[in-house]
Amino acid sequence: MANKSPNIILIMADDLGYSDIGCYGGEIETPNLDALAENGIRYTQFYNCARCCPTRASLLTGLYTHRAGIGHMTKPVDDKGWAAAKKRAAYQGYLNENTVTLAEVLEGAGYQTYMSGKWHVGFNEENWPTNRGFDDYYGIIGGACNYFKPEPARALLGGDQPVAADQEDYYTTDYFSKYAAQFIEDADSDKPFFLYLAYNCPHWPLQAWPEDIAKYKDKYLCGWDKLRGERFKRQKEMGLFDDSVTLSPRDPEAPAWDEVEDKEEWAHRMAVYAAMVDRMDQGIGQVIQKLKDKGEFENTIIMFLADNGACAEPYNPQPDIPAGPVESNTGVWLPWANASNTPFRLFKHWLHEGGSATPFIVHWPDKVKAQRIEQNYYAQVKDFMATFMEVAGAEYPETYNGNDILSSDSKSILGNILGESAENGETIYLEHEGNRAVRSGDWKLVSYYGEDRGWVNRKVGRGRRTGPWELYNMKEDRTELNDLSDAHPDLKADLIQQFEKFAEETCVEDWEVIQRELGHIDDESVR
Repeated sequence: MANKSPNIILIMADDLGYSDIGCYGGEIETPNLDALAENGIRYTQFYNCARCCPTRASLLTGLYTHRAGIGHMTKPVDDKGWAAAKKRAAYQGYLNENTVTLAEVLEGAGYQTYMSGKWHVGFNEENWPTNRGFDDYYGIIGGACNYFKPEPARALLGGDQPVAADQEDYYTTDYFSKYAAQFIEDADSDKPFFLYLAYNCPHWPLQAWPEDIAKYKDKYLCGWDKLRGERFKRQKEMGLFDDSVTLSPRDPEAPAWDEVEDKEEWAHRMAVYAAMVDRMDQGIGQVIQKLKDKGEFENTIIMFLADNGACAEPYNPQPDIPAGPVESNTGVWLPWANASNTPFRLFKHWLHEGGSATPFIVHWPDKVKAQRIEQNYYAQVKDFMATFMEVAGAEYPETYNGNDILSSDSKSILGNILGESAENGETIYLEHEGNRAVRSGDWKLVSYYGEDRGWVNRKVGRGRRTGPWELYNMKEDRTELNDLSDAHPDLKADLIQQFEKFAEETCVEDWEVIQRELGHIDDESVR
């Protein structure tokens, strides 16, 4: 069809570090993503919401997370904190009825809408993808699963029906790619389509095909200290960061590599993680090839990002089983996550750059004719809604399915994609588990929740104290090493006031109160 609106493909990785893929400094083989970057735009200052569910809620609705109903996480209906959380709409754990999704809005503009992968914005059936605007769906409703044998409780669905994963070649990453490619094949060529491909890779458990793991055998015996240095050097050579940016120190909870005794076990752990990312890139290559086969590649916008920074969770319920096979049930752990997030500090959960900054690639051959690295412009996942609406000529509804729809928080970034606007004057806000942040121009106000920096309190914010606000000049100190609170007290006070107003308007609650209602802490908890 002549003058057909562009197809839109939004691809998201799960728990991927800022520097893992090749075009952001990593040594992992990601030729397909690298090719998109070499012929598109790489953003250095794009933000997610630092955690799986909130990021997905904001991405899908164009709203700040609490307004969408997922101020914390999704919860199965039998969770002990479910009844309490439902009393607070901002923490109810599923998309509320006053939201519309990207699929619902684009559907109204004549788009075919498909999704493959991880949903994780509501276990209740009325919030499943095919009930929220997607014409077809294949994937998991929950947040994590066995890659080779997804657990039934995670609700592997084809459309709106449970399906089995009993094929000998089954691996979630492969099948998410397979179905994404099939959706493209099945799409009517006379109409544009929107495809949301949400991998669960490389979220724990660390599981990968042996042939992919073999590619990285002994690759990581160099250790995380050398790896961080090598990645940072490449990032500077690529132009992702200028000479003023300093690599953050190794996380204080990570030992020096020279002091590690079980080096081979640690190196193998990272090799499996790398194999998982490699496999995802192979799948993205299949999707790209399908576009080319159908003659749709030039007229398709492809965007890629991660839902949060690398995961430092000490997840390991079966310590006697090594990373890799179907029986494996472990994570990559803090020292390697610190390397994955090069050059930043902190991790998934936290709103420092290591938790909330994501690689973000935009590829659009019809409109983006030259490769560029965007160092100055910043934006956030909520901004996909306004951007895609502008691309598609869609309208944001005031009502949908008989429900009044909340006003959008989304701001279009299309002008920057097209090279028409260089800076974003928007102030953006983040809050998750008591961690808080404000980004306004060159300045970032941020704090972490917990009684100290020890993992016990950092893990899921199970502390009792909101940490002090820190103030950073992101133009001069992207890795957040020089707190300028004392030098700019008036600016800090103003940004604090702005955050407090935001928190009141979006129903952000004191995290200790929410923890009590969810059953995370009680009066006997260690202070």
